[in-house]
Amino acid sequence: MPLNRRKFLKRSAVTGAGVALAGTAAAPAAEAAGAGRGGKPVKRYALTVMGTTDLHGHVFNWDYFKDAEYGDAAGNAQGLARVSTLVNEVREEKGRHNTLLLDAGDTIQGTPLTYYYAKVDPITAEGGPVHPMAQAMNAIGYDAVALGNHEFNYGIETLRTFEEQCDFPLLGANALDAKTLKPAFPPYFMKTFRVKGAPPVKVAVLGLTNPGIAIWDKAYVQGRLTFPGLEEQAATWVPKLRSMGADVVVVSAHSGSSGTSSYGDQLPYVENAAANVARQVPGIDAILVGHAHQEIEELLVTNEKTGETVVLSEPLCYAERLTLFDFGLVLERGRWRVESVKASLRDAATVEDDPAITKLLADEHAEVVAYVNQVVGTATQTLTTVEARYKDAPIIDLIAKVQEDVVKAALAGTGYGSLPVLAQASPFSRTSEIPAGEVTIRDLSSLYVYDNTLVAKLMTGAQVRAYLEYSAEYFAQTAAGAPVDVARLTNAGGRPDYNYDYVSGLGYEIDIARPAGSRIRNLTFGGAPLDDAQQFVFAVNNYRANGGGAFPHVASAKELWAESTEIRTRIAEWVTAKGVLDPKDFASVDWRLTRDGTPVF
Repeated sequence: MPLNRRKFLKRSAVTGAGVALAGTAAAPAAEAAGAGRGGKPVKRYALTVMGTTDLHGHVFNWDYFKDAEYGDAAGNAQGLARVSTLVNEVREEKGRHNTLLLDAGDTIQGTPLTYYYAKVDPITAEGGPVHPMAQAMNAIGYDAVALGNHEFNYGIETLRTFEEQCDFPLLGANALDAKTLKPAFPPYFMKTFRVKGAPPVKVAVLGLTNPGIAIWDKAYVQGRLTFPGLEEQAATWVPKLRSMGADVVVVSAHSGSSGTSSYGDQLPYVENAAANVARQVPGIDAILVGHAHQEIEELLVTNEKTGETVVLSEPLCYAERLTLFDFGLVLERGRWRVESVKASLRDAATVEDDPAITKLLADEHAEVVAYVNQVVGTATQTLTTVEARYKDAPIIDLIAKVQEDVVKAALAGTGYGSLPVLAQASPFSRTSEIPAGEVTIRDLSSLYVYDNTLVAKLMTGAQVRAYLEYSAEYFAQTAAGAPVDVARLTNAGGRPDYNYDYVSGLGYEIDIARPAGSRIRNLTFGGAPLDDAQQFVFAVNNYRANGGGAFPHVASAKELWAESTEIRTRIAEWVTAKGVLDPKDFASVDWRLTRDGTPVF
């Protein structure tokens, strides 16, 4: 079926130093309620700002990895087609001209759909397709979208092409040109609502993105873009927006609300800074929160300087929820003042897909379904990640083996070609399965759900030991003889599964009865105790190599080699070349959990 390669028209103009301006919206007459000074009626106006975040390429309620409609135990549903139905309902209830629709970033990465249009049939090719996310979001009528860190995963050219295809601005007040330190993207979006019988209402949306981009996508942005903290850029821009006449200031922030960072002290900026912005920067009415993949219906934060309440809301990721900020404005002395803000959520599972979106992207969806169902090999047995968090699973060894082989081939004949290669790999998914029999791209993609690429670093035995100790903090301390509950054994301190690493090529035990920092026991290489001075080539994904997860030593280690081909693609190539996926070619028992020397399992 032919793909949609229609020409597109940008309706939002970008002017000046990357500042997005929008047209005006006609709104109904202001509501008169009660009496003000001199018996004159008090005029009020109701405005609704809708928001999504962390869409990650989810257009339909479809799981490309399972080749089936998406479903989970909580009964959630996903996709912009569902969100479109919710948005249509809200516009019908509130009046379309009394609403704004925003997003807080991470749009063009996360599913085989987005991968396909970045790498297989790329939007950057001459005469290439219009990105499905641009098509869907244009059709739904988004007003502005903040940049997420995953917008940069495929490089600046892909992002700029996507930006050109969008009818709305991509906002990033703290995404600056590294040389001029001027905004590289529109910092804000402003819309004027014409109110009959009253002055217009001006709504400003400030977009902020994540400073961690400088670490996570260093290969693409280093020397080109810089990402200062959200707090300092909000403090610069919010007063400007107020001086420009903004009656309402909303921040769309690709930054969680916890005040924590995953990258340790590598950056002076906080990763999850949305609540900090609310506390520290006066003049903000509401913040649409993103990045953390959490559901927060309404979080009230008091500004430390004004005592005013700022309302935060984070809708669940993957288009499973839609946030509504309902603003009540009152006209006082010729200016509109925000009198009330209330946040609520609407659930995508309560509605059906919008048939307009289904029809619009049916061809693209079918193309990707056909792609992921290509058979690339045959598995001799079923491989699964169900127990991979706490047992050395062959399916994770497959990732490590592929990385080892690629790095060995890349360094062959170089000064580092004779060094032993170790590899890290993480149990990203708890449900991935490669079934016995035919193996498809879909099966392998479910094993490696991120678009990471491969890097080779130079590490010493002592550094690898420290790396393993840090990784072992993932396990909850469990006394010898105490019952072991696998549901509570992992994710200690809230550490996600993707920040726990296997390291191949070594033998070691993780003693979970011991406190964190002293758990790695009987660490060997080649059957002998590990020599702390020995040098290794460490095959590692780019997220970890650039400091993601704050693992020790790896970010500062010497880089020997790197590539732009995704690890997921390397796995598919490896399986295709082998033809048969047999654990004897990649599986090994490198580590196990123990308590006082006794195996846990």
